Amino acid sequence: MKIYSICENHLFAKAYANGKKAVEKRIVLYVLPDKNAYLIKKQNPLKKKLNRVGITASKKIGGAVQRNRVKRIIREAFMRLEREENVKKGYLVVIASRLSAVYAKTDDIYSELLDAALKVGLVVREN
Repeated sequence: MKIYSICENHLFAKAYANGKKAVEKRIVLYVLPDKNAYLIKKQNPLKKKLNRVGITASKKIGGAVQRNRVKRIIREAFMRLEREENVKKGYLVVIASRLSAVYAKTDDIYSELLDAALKVGLVVREN
């Protein structure tokens, strides 16, 4: 499954300023309803709503190798979250990595991402 990424800086800024926020040890999750979800749904060949995802890793984390590794692990954890859980669609999702994410494994990031998504209401648990 492909992740549709956020490319514009103003969308990151909107998510930071107006989105719901959940802070964990290794990541910070920001979620904001996407106002252009309907237009993206029309353009999508499957005609389904999608989440647009942005992943950030600052230079505090380390060099390019460490930053890219962290982003790759977070991307894989988010794809696993969408596969295994009932994730709501039509949102801007920004995942900011923290310094302790450098030494984390995909399972660690996945568990924190799931906890954060439950806090902000991105994942719906069916009882």
